[in-house]
Amino acid sequence: QAHLVESGGGSVQSGGSLKLSCDVSGYTGGTFCMAWFRQAPGKKREGVASIDTYSQTSYADSVKGRFIISRYTSKNTLYLQMNNLKPEDTAMYYCAADMGPSCSRAYAGDDFYRFLGSEEDFPDWGQGTQVTVSN
Repeated sequence: QAHLVESGGGSVQSGGSLKLSCDVSGYTGGTFCMAWFRQAPGKKREGVASIDTYSQTSYADSVKGRFIISRYTSKNTLYLQMNNLKPEDTAMYYCAADMGPSCSRAYAGDDFYRFLGSEEDFPDWGQGTQVTVSN
């Protein structure tokens, strides 16, 4: 079972940027899917972006062209670079891991892969980091 710890959240103005990090330990090798989810007050947790063993990525439509997911293999660290932030991006952000199959995603055209995973697909979660975007 993987242990995940997020950091990097904070408060920014609309149009600003933040970079979230997730330190992963307890990973024993093999294929995996790692992802970022977010949950705003009163709303369901939603998938934001995913990356798999082969560095194939996918994103939610709402963050297309603004967020970039990446990982630093040697440090077992997952990142989420968030640019052009909007007030609707305000949420608690969580990293999640599934040490098994690749990520669920679908090609949506224009070299864009849509993330299809749901929280039920991921057994391992961090504690979350808050992102607040103001006007």
